[in-house]
Amino acid sequence: MGRSRPFWRLNAAERKVWESYATGAPVDLRVSPDDDPAEGHTWGPERSVRAEVLASLLIGSEDKPGQVPGIRLAGARIVGELNLADATITARLHLLRCHMGIVSLNDARTRGLRLRNCHIRRLRAGRTTVDGLLDLDGSTITEGVRLDNAHITGQLRLTRASVGSPVVRTAERKHDLAGWGPSYTEPRHGEPVAQTSVAVWAGGLTVDGGAFLRRLHTTGGLRFIGAHFNSGLYLEGAEIAAPGSHAVYADHMQATAAELGAGFTASGTVRLRGARISGVLSFDRAVVKAPGRALHLSHMQVDELILTPESIEGDVNLAFSRIGVLLDRPDGYPRHVHLNGTTYESLRGLAVLADRLSWVSRDPEGYRPQPYEQLAAYYRRIGHETDARRVLLAKQRARRRTLKLPGRLWGRLLDLVVGYGYRPWLAALWAVLLLAAGTGVFSHWQPAKISLDETRHFNAFTYTVDLLAPVSVFEQRGAWEPVGWTQWLANGIVVAGWVLATALIAGGTRVLRPSNTS
Repeated sequence: MGRSRPFWRLNAAERKVWESYATGAPVDLRVSPDDDPAEGHTWGPERSVRAEVLASLLIGSEDKPGQVPGIRLAGARIVGELNLADATITARLHLLRCHMGIVSLNDARTRGLRLRNCHIRRLRAGRTTVDGLLDLDGSTITEGVRLDNAHITGQLRLTRASVGSPVVRTAERKHDLAGWGPSYTEPRHGEPVAQTSVAVWAGGLTVDGGAFLRRLHTTGGLRFIGAHFNSGLYLEGAEIAAPGSHAVYADHMQATAAELGAGFTASGTVRLRGARISGVLSFDRAVVKAPGRALHLSHMQVDELILTPESIEGDVNLAFSRIGVLLDRPDGYPRHVHLNGTTYESLRGLAVLADRLSWVSRDPEGYRPQPYEQLAAYYRRIGHETDARRVLLAKQRARRRTLKLPGRLWGRLLDLVVGYGYRPWLAALWAVLLLAAGTGVFSHWQPAKISLDETRHFNAFTYTVDLLAPVSVFEQRGAWEPVGWTQWLANGIVVAGWVLATALIAGGTRVLRPSNTS
């Protein structure tokens, strides 16, 4: 065979693998090209290869000049745990439609690894370095994938894969959740078991090429805390089922793009708190459902956020995030939206001012001034001064509801008279109405002259103006005394003049006050 064997006997399938290793020639043990690897436990010895045989080839290999060794095996039942932990593997390993148990690559360094359309019990690859592609397309991993702190220089591919959660003994749940490692013990017959809520555990993962998880299906969440996707994360069409937990837990993740749309479905919270996305983060046509918070996107930095989901059930939290372009659809938001501290450079999407005012008023904790100020600042920046004033007026009205009774009464008066200073034309309208009323009344019920020695000609309009002005301008107020019931009208005009003046000053001060919102 050209190589010494550390085994007393190889079966026919193992002998084929052993002899083809030096050149990397393919070995196909399939009866049909569409053999279902999930049924691999029923395959006979003619398709069985011991995992220790594969490990011996990969770990003990010595490359020969002019040859590229490797294992290219299809339709095999791999018996036992394929343990390559801590190894440095220079040969390639390509498995197609194989049935496998546990694959352990913890702390290993390997070339590109392909396990396509395989049925795998569990994949452990914590702290692994893969120099090339890690391809799990179409595979079923029944008890989870672990890639924490791994480094993949090529692409990570889990397209059309199915990943379940690890099964652990109930009595040892806390210990096993912490490690998924060698301390794991199989549940004995009849012993209660439980499943974790995490299917792909990849905190600290670095992928230099794209991470393609399109149409991935999991029963358990994706844990990407602190992960780096240097060429993007793509989850279009994926179905992540983690009810009552986190479907995606990716705090402080960094990516050039993150596509969670085009049919992406999550049963559980999608959390990207503190994430940094230098390109587009998209939830276009996504479906997210969680009993409490559906999207937790606070403290993010993202160049463009596309928030046009098919449906969201649960709260959305964008608090304290910095967004370049926000493309959304206000009617697509749920009842509660956290926007306090959120800033954005541009808003896109079909939304009228009324929709935006509803959007900034949905904080479940009540009135927050910053969302109104940020929206007004945006309208001013694009030259829509009228809309900016309407937003700030809505802010004052929302604030009024938080005040005690005296404050609410004074606020209502300011709103009625001058619209909190954002509608100064209201004061002019009130002044015109009062002038018209006073002129008409005092023309028919002329006041009495106070000093009979003076020769004065009464003018009802000038007299009303003098009453309305806080300070007498035409010296009519002191020269004429209203008679009968017109005294009440005169006193009312004087009081109204002071109220108008006070409201204009208060409103003008508020309008002219510098804003801290950029």
